[in-house]
Amino acid sequence: MNRCRQQGFTLIELMVVLVIIGIASAAISLSIKPDPLQLLRKDAERVAQLLQIAQAEARADGRPIAWLSDGKGFRFSRRSDSGKGFDHFDRDPQLRPRPWQSPKLEVRVEPKQKVVLNAEWINPPLQLTLSDGLNRLSVLRDASGRISVQ
Repeated sequence: MNRCRQQGFTLIELMVVLVIIGIASAAISLSIKPDPLQLLRKDAERVAQLLQIAQAEARADGRPIAWLSDGKGFRFSRRSDSGKGFDHFDRDPQLRPRPWQSPKLEVRVEPKQKVVLNAEWINPPLQLTLSDGLNRLSVLRDASGRISVQ
């Protein structure tokens, strides 16, 4: 009597191993937290880009645009076309209100003033310091209006 010995794995055994690997990789990916500095950098870069867009809009439209922030997020605002009330860009795809990605973000403006983007081509330098308690980044606007993250 000659019996064939089975070589290799059965399909059931392979499926069990794949399920175990899938569960393990899901558990690992759920336990990884985002890097706080990376989230802060994304917030700073997004603010810099949107400030440039708002500056271009203020120059094109002629109406000043204010940038407002709090612990939850930031938004842009300007007087409405009629001059009564304010437009908060709620329906604007670029300048709409946005939440911070970093938890517990604090913003400091230097020199301490309201951030207003107007039609002028030369503005006083401005520094926005974003801090999550551990990390700190600055969004700088120079006198010529160039905005950068440092």
